[in-house]
Amino acid sequence: MNDSKIIGLYFARSESAIAETDKKYGGCCRSTAYGILGSREDSEECVNDTYLKVWNSIPPERPARLGAFVLRIVRNLALDLRRRRNTLKGGSGFGAVGFDEVADFLPAPGSVEGEADRKAVLAAIEAFLLTLPKEKRVMFVRRYFYCSSYKEIADALLTTEDRVAVTLHRVREKLRGYLEKEGIGI
Repeated sequence: MNDSKIIGLYFARSESAIAETDKKYGGCCRSTAYGILGSREDSEECVNDTYLKVWNSIPPERPARLGAFVLRIVRNLALDLRRRRNTLKGGSGFGAVGFDEVADFLPAPGSVEGEADRKAVLAAIEAFLLTLPKEKRVMFVRRYFYCSSYKEIADALLTTEDRVAVTLHRVREKLRGYLEKEGIGI
């Protein structure tokens, strides 16, 4: 079923909207949540919370790209759950997921200026990604959006983990140069 029909089911308040969303995006949602949380149970809970949030958001919202809308929600919920879990355990955060690799590029959250800076950095990163060849862009997005491990990326792209690691290191260095050229301080 295509996205516009699924969104129509949400507007009609048909419970089959959730089943269709799960059929189309459930695997990707579970994979993304698991990549961040590392727990099947937490991932499943996060996916269920995502469907509830989507149900409560549509209507009134009518997303242009349902897949991106759903994946953004599952990713944010998983990150929030991981932050809460690490805060309770006294953990340091997202080292295992690779966020420390790009943390230098992101401004600190919390202030109005920080939010404006964050949006500028995200727009610049999007523009930078469009300059990359498809394989490098896929590696970057899988690592830093879907939180895939080097092994998962290597398996999906039929390459080695070392090649993924080296490529991502080079892409981060190019990103650093790109952001500096754009006047975004790091």
